[in-house]
Amino acid sequence: MSLKGFGKAAVRAPQSFKQRFNIGDNTKDAVYIDAERRFQELEKETKKLHDESKKYFDAINGMLSHQIEFSKAIQEIYKPISGRVSDPDSLIPEGNPEGIQACEEYENIVRELQATLQPELEMIQQRVIGPADELLTVIKVVQKSTLKRQHKQLDYDRHRTTLKKLQDKKEKSLKDEKALYKAETEVEQATQDFNYFNDLLKDELPRLFQLEREFIRPLFQSFYYMQLNVFYTLHEKMQSIDIGYFDLTRDIEDAFDMKRGDIKDQVEQLSIVKFKATGGKKPGPRYGAGSRPAIEGPSSRLAIEGRKSSDASSAPSRRQTLDNTTSPPPPYTTSPSLANGESSIGRANSTGGAWGAAAKAKGAAPPPPKPKPSRFSGAPQPERAEALYDYEAQAAGDLSFTTGDMIEIIEKGATENEWWTGKLNGKEGQFP
Repeated sequence: MSLKGFGKAAVRAPQSFKQRFNIGDNTKDAVYIDAERRFQELEKETKKLHDESKKYFDAINGMLSHQIEFSKAIQEIYKPISGRVSDPDSLIPEGNPEGIQACEEYENIVRELQATLQPELEMIQQRVIGPADELLTVIKVVQKSTLKRQHKQLDYDRHRTTLKKLQDKKEKSLKDEKALYKAETEVEQATQDFNYFNDLLKDELPRLFQLEREFIRPLFQSFYYMQLNVFYTLHEKMQSIDIGYFDLTRDIEDAFDMKRGDIKDQVEQLSIVKFKATGGKKPGPRYGAGSRPAIEGPSSRLAIEGRKSSDASSAPSRRQTLDNTTSPPPPYTTSPSLANGESSIGRANSTGGAWGAAAKAKGAAPPPPKPKPSRFSGAPQPERAEALYDYEAQAAGDLSFTTGDMIEIIEKGATENEWWTGKLNGKEGQFP
């Protein structure tokens, strides 16, 4: 904005404020207001026509490009990705040569289709997107006229208000007479300017709307026929695909099930797809040199004593305590006597040092009190287990406990090497 334009905007600001909040005497032309509303709708819909046709153009190009990239991705999956390269004698060639060949043929077909549709897509650019751009250019020129008319209306209302104030003044001085004469001249000039742009727009905007309808009619018709050509070409090309890898005589679902076979069942039998993570990375293996396991006794029982025994063979698989070991660690046996009055409490290798020191200093826990008899003798009591050592949670999902705590057992592991799920002090988690 130039300095002159900034000055005019500052002068018109008070009248613009009054017009926005409908204060004072403001000029209103019902015919122009309706034409202006239709012009704003025309601008909005033309912009939408341009954007949507551009999106359609990009979508067709993108669809073909994505088909090519999809074929390349499948081709890479079909290529050999395993085998011990360090031992050439045991290298096992794996892959799907038929599938790779089908991907190459499919990619060539899509590229041919892309070249065939290129002229049709260029016609969309020339006959739809291009004319929409031209219509937007015309609308921008008309917008300048509407803005000019708005400025002239502000000047017209502003000068009329000034003239009315001077005319209503009862006693006029010589200065007031000069101001009145000047105001009458400005009102006359402002009236001419405003009427020129107001009448111009009221006369020519309806003609623009009529020409716009004539302009859109062939545009829409061309877009419709170009869409038919695109869809027809796509249908004919895809219908004539003759790739032996695809069995087009079967139903889609039947062909899919036949190709897949029992792969899903074989994948579900892999142990790695059933692994359940319960937290972050563990600090290391639970059993190392010089460490004591969480199971004890000749019968390799768990480190917690259950008050009730139950068959855990039907329980779901839980997290393993051992880390890929083929044989269990040596059984832990407590020493009959320890020097310096140390406690004979056993703990797992995952127990923190501070907790272990506290357990040794604490000594053997006193026997837990006998549970109170249930009010209803027939109601089953939850199975509980007594903790033999202190344990601090190493990851999210673990359950911390101290020596002597009574843990309510919720679920037992399938084997004695797996962790159990229990509840203590309202908190549920897994424990060794």
